[in-house]
Amino acid sequence: MKTFENVQFSAKIHQPGGPDKGASWSFLRVPNEASQQFPTRSQIAVEGSFNGFPFLSVLDPDGEGGHWLKINQELLKATKSSVGDVVELNFGPASTEPEPEIPDDFQRALDAAPPKAIATWHATTPVARRDWVKWITSGKKEETRVKRIEVACSKLSNGNKRPCCFDRSGMYDKSMSCPIAEDE
Repeated sequence: MKTFENVQFSAKIHQPGGPDKGASWSFLRVPNEASQQFPTRSQIAVEGSFNGFPFLSVLDPDGEGGHWLKINQELLKATKSSVGDVVELNFGPASTEPEPEIPDDFQRALDAAPPKAIATWHATTPVARRDWVKWITSGKKEETRVKRIEVACSKLSNGNKRPCCFDRSGMYDKSMSCPIAEDE
């Protein structure tokens, strides 16, 4: 697989609007010329610096061949950054894959799942676990999410380590996109 190194760019921090309005996190769009240096259009783990502060994170696909970065409050505080600021980023591929944040409803289902499902979950890689989480959370309707959690537990019980037929880039099924900026 093609790799990358030393991707550098500046980007403005945005507050989410639209359906994510009021979220506690913020985000930035990776400029197209920077995003095109990555070997994949799907999620990619990166490490480097955010306004000079070391960080490890995962860039998400925007569904249009690019990427965006979700920024939590801790990173904003550590870098003394705010929504509206333009920040400097410099990073390369992550040396270790970060673990995904497991949504509460999926974690409860995993906790109640048969031992085989739990064993399969722990036998998967962080990238595969991110795929499961993205597949579950990318559904637009609540009933889709509930059904996907049920299917995930069933597939994991059968030893399946990845969701089937999942578009990791969001380009074909349009299940993933960059948040809408409140200021746009």
